[in-house]
Amino acid sequence: MRTLTIRTVPDEVYETLKSLAGANHRSLQEQVIEVLERETELVREARSVKARRWRERLAGRKWGNLVADIRSERQR
Repeated sequence: MRTLTIRTVPDEVYETLKSLAGANHRSLQEQVIEVLERETELVREARSVKARRWRERLAGRKWGNLVADIRSERQR
């Protein structure tokens, strides 16, 4: 595992995290890790949704030989 140091956390954010940690019976470090894990999971889910939408949009399209097309255009 890696170590992450966060400097100059706004007081309001720190106090909120500290409150959440207490309410969830976690240390501040455990709470911050929980928040980071949740946020990164949301990003991963958003990426997979976007990828699925692109696959659906591009489904059934015929793709030529792009390398050959580029070489042909360069020769002109």
